[in-house]
Amino acid sequence: MNTEQRSNIISRLSKIINDDRIARLNKVIEQRSRYLTVVLDDIYIPQNASAVIRTSECIGLQYVHIIEERNKHKTNRDVVKGSAKWINLNRYENETGRIECIEKLKQQDYKVAAMTLNEKSIPLEELPVNEKLALCFGCEETGLNKEIEDNADYQVQIPITGFTQSYNISVSAGISIYYLMNKIKDTKQNWQLNKEEKEKLLIDWLSKSTPTGSALLDRYKEESEKV
Repeated sequence: MNTEQRSNIISRLSKIINDDRIARLNKVIEQRSRYLTVVLDDIYIPQNASAVIRTSECIGLQYVHIIEERNKHKTNRDVVKGSAKWINLNRYENETGRIECIEKLKQQDYKVAAMTLNEKSIPLEELPVNEKLALCFGCEETGLNKEIEDNADYQVQIPITGFTQSYNISVSAGISIYYLMNKIKDTKQNWQLNKEEKEKLLIDWLSKSTPTGSALLDRYKEESEKV
């Protein structure tokens, strides 16, 4: 769709949705970002993956990448609280999914940060935010896959000063996402979605805001292509 087609569809969908809802959608879109993204590598406890998805959506991340080698992702509705509806989940399956995910992120100019506890890891606060970042979190039992560590641009850890040797993955992700998004905004990076991305996202969200939205969107798209 071109700009005119997107504008027309937004106008038509907006006519069947109340003004307060539209204002809310636009307000949230202004805080959305793909500058920072999250990769979940073969997480086997559904509650943890769902908690990270929920946190990502709350803080304004639009994309989460899920690698499923041994463990298929299953959304826990009680934990995710509908957040998965409002973000893009990109899934990578089988033994080739891990490298496929990392390669695609690097092609999109992301710097890959492997969240891992080892002697090479830098503290979270030393991680540069002058380029787009993909934070990679690993399986609760075995940690992040070595393939990702070896292909990462950075290895990063959240320093621990207590007796316990690691954070729960959802806690680690929450601390990292919140800290880095605030740092990114403070350093005046161009972190927001561009105009086209905002329009496409608004169309998607408008269609999800009414029971008939999906069918109407399909119809409006078909009609716009005939014009």
